[in-house]
This record gives sequence, structure tokens and C-alpha cells, in this order.
Amino acid sequence: MRGVLFLLTLSFVAIIFIQYQPNITDENVLTDTEIVEELVVVKKEIDTNESEVKDTIELNGIGLWIGKSVYELKEHFGEPNRIDLSAYDYDWYIYNEDLHKYVQFGIQNEEIVTIFVVGDQINNQPFIIGEQYEALNVTLNFEEQLQLSYESGSYRFQLSEEELQVRPIIELENIYVQLYFDSFEGTLSSVRYLNAETLLKQRPYELVYRGSLIDAKSLSPKEWELVEKGANEQILDFTNIIRERFNLTTVQWDEETAKVAYNHSKDMSVNEYFSHTSPTTGGLSERLTESQILYRLAGENIAAKYVDGLAAVEGWLNSEGHRNTLLNERFTHLGVGVYEKYYTQNFIQSWR
Repeated sequence: MRGVLFLLTLSFVAIIFIQYQPNITDENVLTDTEIVEELVVVKKEIDTNESEVKDTIELNGIGLWIGKSVYELKEHFGEPNRIDLSAYDYDWYIYNEDLHKYVQFGIQNEEIVTIFVVGDQINNQPFIIGEQYEALNVTLNFEEQLQLSYESGSYRFQLSEEELQVRPIIELENIYVQLYFDSFEGTLSSVRYLNAETLLKQRPYELVYRGSLIDAKSLSPKEWELVEKGANEQILDFTNIIRERFNLTTVQWDEETAKVAYNHSKDMSVNEYFSHTSPTTGGLSERLTESQILYRLAGENIAAKYVDGLAAVEGWLNSEGHRNTLLNERFTHLGVGVYEKYYTQNFIQSWR
């Protein structure tokens, strides 16, 4: 199933924008006008001889830190500004003191297993934040399939046409590189580096495989709370990085609005629906009013089933409605509420 986009307009607030992205499996989603067909991933044998190596370009920047130790990381970059738990067995070491040098390192068993780079002043060679999609595609020749072997299994990721345009993936020197593009500008927005095990745990594309699926360990409720707290802060930082790129004022964290956003994410998950209108608490206006939040303008982005909050922000950036909310110059404050893999952003223009 492809991503489904809902656009609804309410007179008392800004447009409410909603986006949904399926993972490897998903339930049917009822839209305003149609039933979206369920995504079915079929297990089947795959040819392990299919492979291509990109030998025209080499990593010589931060991507080479995959596989290095946490001790080397701290010696070079210093102590992180924050450590966040992820849902995939690693801890995010966050370096966000300067948003132009923003980078996250995923540490598992004292080793770097993934890196997320969004700062435009990080040595990210051979990639440059802001680089044109077409220029990179000429060199890398993005493909609809990525095949890999891991332990005793064989795996093939299948990208949709849309995924090929907004988040293609390549293999360089046994490191897997997801390139997130701003499709409206046609430019590179962020880069995620992963080792094979982490990629297979996240499963960001439709997957055909032979062998066993690689799963992250189950999280306790307390661990999920830590994942959610970190995702809230990461989404705030990433949102402000995007706003700065377009010469907009950054938004400030609003704790009371964040509680409203969290309650809506949890409501959607627990009650198994996906909409800006809750069957129990109503729409955004009702939820903000119930919490006695004063605002001139409000807008909401929601998402579900993305691998993490960073991927959700990239999804919002590539949808016109969500993008307009992210880049609305009138918004002054933001509350983010993540509940497991449900994500809600509530923007407001404050009276304060």
C-alpha cells in the first residue's frame, strides 16, 4: 500500500494535515472516498546472485564512522548533548548544540550502527545537504531494488516509484545509505547511514525475504516512554532546522500543547483509528480548548508507522499540506506528542 494523504480544512483553525505510511504490514485504512487496498508482502525465494556494487563513489565523510566505537566517537566529538533511547536496540547520541552541525549516532554494544545527518556543516562527503537529486542520480543511478545477505538469510527491499524519488537507498562499502530528498526543491534534506542488521530491523520498504526476519527486542512501557520523549525532542529540532533553511523563525516548545498532541497520538493507537478527529475528544479545536490553550492559529500534522520521528518529519516535508504547516511563518510554538509509532505535531500561534 502506498502512503495515504488526507487533507481537511476547518474554519476555526489552520488546515489540518494528516499522513500515513505503511511499514512491512498494515491494516486497511478507510479514507474519505475509498478503501485503500492492504499491502501484502509475499515470502518467496530470491536469487542471491543479484547484486551490484556502486564503485564510482566512495564514502570519505561521517559515514565512515559506522562500525567505530563509542570511545572513538567521544574522543573526536566530545560528550553528546543528550542520549535518547531508540526502538531498535541502540541509543541515539545527539549532538545538537549547533543546528547546522546536527548529527545523531546510534550506539549498540558500544559500536556505531547508524548515523542520521541533517546539519549542512557536517562533513558528509560524498553527499552535500542541499545537493540536487538529479546530480546524485546521475552518479549513483538509484534503483527500485536493494538486495543483501545477512547471516543465513537473503533479503530484497522493493521501493515504490515515490520512494525512489524521496528516499532512495544505496550500498557503499557495506554501509547502507538512505538519502532523504525534499521533493519540492529537488534537494538532499538528510542522510541516514545504517549497517545491515539495523536496516533489517527497521524495514523501511516493502521486503521480500528468505530466512528469518530480524527484529528489535520488545520494549517495556517505561522504555517506550524514553523512546517517545527522545522522539519529541528530535522532531522539534528537525522542524526548526527545516524552518531555518527557509529563513523562518524557529518555533518554541510548548509543554501544554505537547500534552494535547501526546494524548491524541495515544488515543489513535489505543482506539485503533487514524484521523485528526477523535471519537471521544473531537477535533483539534476541542482538544486545545479543553486544555485551556489560547491561540490565534493552530495546525496539526499526524503520522503513523514511520520507523521513527525523523522519518515522519521527512514525510511531512514531502506533502504539500504538511509542508505548509511546517513552514507557516505565523506559528510560534510547537507541541509534539509521540506514542509508540504514532506522531502528532500541534502548532500554534500563541496569544502570548
